[in-house]
Amino acid sequence: MPELPEVETVRRGLALELANRKIISIERSKFDLRRPIPVNLNVQLVGRYIVNFARRGKYLLLRLDNLQTLLIHLGMSGRMIIHKKDYPNVSQHDHLQINFEDGFRLVYTDPRRFGVIDLIDTSSEENHPSLARMGPEPLSEDFKGNNLEFLLQDRQINIKAALLDQRILAGIGNIYACEALFYAGISPKRLAKNVKGKRAEMLSEAIVSVLERAIDAGGSSLRDYANTSGELGYFQHNFAVYGREGKLCHRCGRKIIRIIQNGRSTFYCSWDQR
Repeated sequence: MPELPEVETVRRGLALELANRKIISIERSKFDLRRPIPVNLNVQLVGRYIVNFARRGKYLLLRLDNLQTLLIHLGMSGRMIIHKKDYPNVSQHDHLQINFEDGFRLVYTDPRRFGVIDLIDTSSEENHPSLARMGPEPLSEDFKGNNLEFLLQDRQINIKAALLDQRILAGIGNIYACEALFYAGISPKRLAKNVKGKRAEMLSEAIVSVLERAIDAGGSSLRDYANTSGELGYFQHNFAVYGREGKLCHRCGRKIIRIIQNGRSTFYCSWDQR
């Protein structure tokens, strides 16, 4: 599933190409996604402009000039590709096509159909069920070690599970939780409530650093993810632990191990992470 860096990369690509372009038509498939695609997209989108391209956690928020917001989650396999005049043939997995002036077309493709497309009032975004209980953004100005310690206090779960809980911190998934814990030197088995003081500060710094480096690399492409031009991200070539079971740790030379936590694979170095 695309995580914060991948969604942020898509957001930036959309803003770069589609700002100040009028929507002239909408095409949608007969299939729904995880939830039904709103039937009134034509009425609300045609003739409008996207005036703000935002992101909340793993969700895209495309804010229109009619005070409506197109909320999009890429699910497991979603892609948003911008085509300029030369369009490929429509695929059965293309679920939404937004045509802009000057020949630009935005295509949402999702083979597994686990994504979400919704249309909501911009003024009530924060009350949407998908966003209402979401934790703070790790790349926000006020995210620091003492704030992370506060978010983790009294949490009787392992720190890896805490980082994946979108109610605690928004946007982090399995990949970047593993990577951040490695760079902070924290075992994924450690109880979240015990990550405090210097440990919380180091983890906070590692989270920000890993996310920023991943964004600079265009995200990680393991299966389906691509940016808005169809290009793959390349941060996967920089993984320290994720997906590296049995390979040598770059720090100590011992083997990276994999365990299962809460039904998810966790990769870490048992020597360097305590």
